[in-house]
Amino acid sequence: MKKIYLGITDSKKFDDYSNWILSSNRYVEIVRLSYQFDNAEMVATCNGIIMTGGEDVHPELYGKPEYLEILDSKQINEERDAFEMKLVNQVFQLKKPLLGICRGLQLANVFLGGTLIPDIPSVMNDSQHGKIDGKDQLHEVKLIEGSLINDISHKTEGIINSAHHQSAAEIGEGLKVTAFATSKEKIQIVEALEWEYPDDKAWLLLVQWHPERITDNDNFSKAIRTAFINELAKK
Repeated sequence: MKKIYLGITDSKKFDDYSNWILSSNRYVEIVRLSYQFDNAEMVATCNGIIMTGGEDVHPELYGKPEYLEILDSKQINEERDAFEMKLVNQVFQLKKPLLGICRGLQLANVFLGGTLIPDIPSVMNDSQHGKIDGKDQLHEVKLIEGSLINDISHKTEGIINSAHHQSAAEIGEGLKVTAFATSKEKIQIVEALEWEYPDDKAWLLLVQWHPERITDNDNFSKAIRTAFINELAKK
């Protein structure tokens, strides 16, 4: 089997993502992509990319600077934002497969002109998303039939983990919602995005949950990993 080169964006929990992939395939070589290395050009050498979780995307990038008033500035990294906006531009231009996780979903959505809900608990009066005492919560998710995530998981509903206080609001150009959770106010919170018309585009799956931290759920972790690696092997 040929070597697969996978780019993973740097984050505080980088090893979680790397170990998640390497635990299933010894033919993958990880390329660490980071603003500290300024190595966005390495996207060209990769079979595909994982955009990881982490800090909040700066609200100026989606035209809502006033959201800074309700955000923790310590949870914003403008250097990382600038680097990853440049990186995702490369990913789309070169038509590389992309798996976006948590912040990865949010940044890709913003890059494509979408916006974010800045803080789900305060804006939507909902506390079932995000962590409690440092641990992920669990909640239900519903999937759209015929979507990529539906095809991968063979499910139309299930339980996922949650560590996010933000989510996609307005959806970026070319994307569609393919999984969602329902808030206490009966408002849908976006849990997955994909290409609306994927035929002429590279493989793309953006999920708001953390498959790299799910240890006992094949459909929403192992199945996603397998489908992504299989796609990388084609490149």
